[in-house]
Parts: sequence; structure tokens; C-alpha cells
Amino acid sequence: MTHSTPENSQGAEASLEDLGYSQELRRSMSLLDVVVYGLIYMVPMAPLAVFGIIYNFSGGMPALVYLVAAFAMVFSALSYKEMAKRFPVAGSVYSYVRLGMNRFIGFIAGWAILLDYLLLPALLSVFAAAAMVTVVPGVPEFVWIIIFVLLAAAINLRGITLTAGMNKIFLAIQVLVLGIFVVGAVVAVFEGRAEFSLAPIFQAQEFSWAIVFGAIPIAALSFIGFDAISTLNEEAKGGGATVSRATMIVLVAVTVIFVLQVYLAALFVPTGTEFAAGDDTNNAFYNIAGEVVGPWFKVVITLTSALIAIFANSIASQATSSRLVFSMARDGQLPRIFARVSNRQVPRNAMLLIAGLSLIVGILGTTEQELLTTLVTFGALTAYILLNVAVIVHFGVISRSRNVFLHWISPIIGTLVLGYALWNASTNAQMIGLAWLAIGAAIASYWHFRGRKRAA
Repeated sequence: MTHSTPENSQGAEASLEDLGYSQELRRSMSLLDVVVYGLIYMVPMAPLAVFGIIYNFSGGMPALVYLVAAFAMVFSALSYKEMAKRFPVAGSVYSYVRLGMNRFIGFIAGWAILLDYLLLPALLSVFAAAAMVTVVPGVPEFVWIIIFVLLAAAINLRGITLTAGMNKIFLAIQVLVLGIFVVGAVVAVFEGRAEFSLAPIFQAQEFSWAIVFGAIPIAALSFIGFDAISTLNEEAKGGGATVSRATMIVLVAVTVIFVLQVYLAALFVPTGTEFAAGDDTNNAFYNIAGEVVGPWFKVVITLTSALIAIFANSIASQATSSRLVFSMARDGQLPRIFARVSNRQVPRNAMLLIAGLSLIVGILGTTEQELLTTLVTFGALTAYILLNVAVIVHFGVISRSRNVFLHWISPIIGTLVLGYALWNASTNAQMIGLAWLAIGAAIASYWHFRGRKRAA
């Protein structure tokens, strides 16, 4: 099938049919459903697992790192917002770059984000399994990985409506547990066990841009979920307009949630502290929560993180990944078998592919959490850079947009900031990430020069 790009009129929103696609997925998600999905994907409790790492890296300024990371991401979020309205299709950055620029660069963007989408479900299963082993040491990690992956796949195969309903329950539990921590921390401050301070945000003697930007690739893992919202473009009531609004709502909400929890936790860490490598760093937030609220709460927040937050994110991650694979397969850029939709209007084959890869990578990567984390971030940030470039080309150059901020200044700043973050990523992540992109470029070039007919 060949799809034609609509006229590049600034501000116009094309319909799914205008872009040459038919409605195959169930359009049943309200704005609230999409916002909840985005929050679940970005995990309100995400900073818990990496608090100790970021605290050490930033010299005791974790709140500043999350504020800078949010600043770095807001420009890409604005680009997603613009593209979601212009091209209301399910392929996220792959579709936006492809329709906004050309097929070749679109494939590279899709290939880059695949590094994120293919590895993230596996990484999440590894995180959840690691947490559960501390609670139930008699059960091996690989058993937990199998349980989490298969259960998440089973829920997704039942359809997006069930997933949306469960997301609301999972989100409510996370908000409740975080609320207990916030109240407990504030009470502890008034009891004199700590005092409000600007130290978690800024310390003149510790501050350097190298430290802050060096920590962004780690903190960015907590923010890269807003692109998942755009994969719901064909399932959201209102299409691109709904996805566009949800993107900005979610980004603002998680920024407040992330900064608040790491700020309060840092208040209870003596100035100059550096968590020891290993369990002290990995469990830093959980230990603080237990000291602030009570020993019972350490167990509660650990189990909530493993069984609710990470598992809920795993469900959403599988759903998101399968929709990207579905979109690329529908356009003939991946085997078309992955474009088949079940009777429940779910991309079943794409979902089964993601589940299978998650099992393999998860089991083999139980000792490579840091590498998987940086690779996920590398793929996402690379795709975001291409998205920002597509906004400049499509709106700024082709459509001659008069909105200088949204279509020129914002994407340029986003590209520069994310490019700097990539430059500071680990060497291993850079090498593997560049090799992945080279493979994608080779595949796209082969198809191009062979004259294979692909979607326009």
C-alpha cells in the first residue's frame, strides 16, 4: 500500500484516512485514559530505583538534575505535541519523521526508537525481578522475569480497554504510597528530624554543568515515556488533539512528582554523604523512606515499586512497543506478519514478538542493568533529535511557519541539549548505539537502492 502525504498546510490536522490508513485499532480511550497511560508509562515512582545513583553523581543535588532533565525534555515534548496534531497515526516518532521529512530518515528514527522499545520491557522485568528477589530470595530472578513478561502480555492481548482500566488502579496505588511518603517527610521536618533547604536543588560548592548534564542520561530514563502517548493516536478519542493535550499534561505532572519526592528524600541525607556502591546506592530511597515513615513502610514502598509501578510500566511498555512494530510492519518496513490485528483489535503478532524478545533479553541481561538503561536512553534521545529536526523541516522550512518559537527555536534548543546528553553517555552505550544505527542505515539503504516499494 502506498500512502500519500497530505499538503503541508501549517496547523492543519490530517485525518487517519487522509494519510492513507484505515481505522484498525479500537478508538476507545478518553483524555483521562491517555493521561493515565502516560503517567503509568513514565512511572511516578521512577526516581526511587536510581535516587542513590543520581544523588552521588550530582553531589547531593538530585532535584536539580530532574529539573534540568525536564527542561531538556520539554522541547521534544512540544515537538511531539505539534506532530501529534499534524499526523494522527500510531507510529510515534517513526511516523512523524517519515511523514514530516522522508522515508529514509523516518526509518532511521523508527530504528533508533526500536532500541528503546525493544529493550525497555526487558529492562523493566529485570528491575522487578531484582526487587522481588530481595523479598523472596528463594525464587530465582529468571522465574520472576518469565512471570512478569507473560502476565503483562496476557493482559495486553485482552485489549486496550482492560489495560486502561488496570492502569487507573495501578496509578491510584502509586499516588497513595507516594502521598504517605510526602506527608511523612513533611511531618518529620516539623518534628525537627530535618529542615527545608535549597541544598537538594543547588549547592554552589558542588555545582558544575558537567555533573548535571552527565546525570541527565540517567534521569532522562524517567522522562522518555511521553513519546509512548503518541502511539495511542489511533486509539484515542479525538486523535491528535487528545494526544497533544495529554503529552503536555503528563510532562508537567511527572516533573512535579519527580522533583518533590527526590527533594524530600534528599533532605534526610546529611550534606557530603556519598552512598556506598551496591545495596546502599540501589536501596537508598527505600532506606530513607523506612527511616522517615517507619520500618513497615520500607516493605510497602519496595513491594509497590516492584509489583505495581514497574509491572504496570511493563504492561504499558509492551503495548507501546507492539504498536510501533505494528506501524512499521503496516508500512512494509518490517515483516508484514507483525501488522496483523486480532479480533480484539490488538496487534497480536507484534505483541508476541515483544514478549518473546523481552524474555530472551531479560534473562540474559540480569547482570547488565546499567548497560540496558543507557542503551534504552540512547535510542530514545537519538529519535527525539530526529523528531526535532523533522519539526524544523516540515513546519519551518516546507510550510514556512510563522510560529518561530515552536517550529524553530524550541526544536533547535531540544536538539542541542539532547545532543550534549548523548555526548556524555557511556562509551559502551555510544558504541553499541552507533552500531545499531549503522545496521538500520544499511537496511534502509539496501531497500532504497533495490527499489523496494515502501510507503511514501
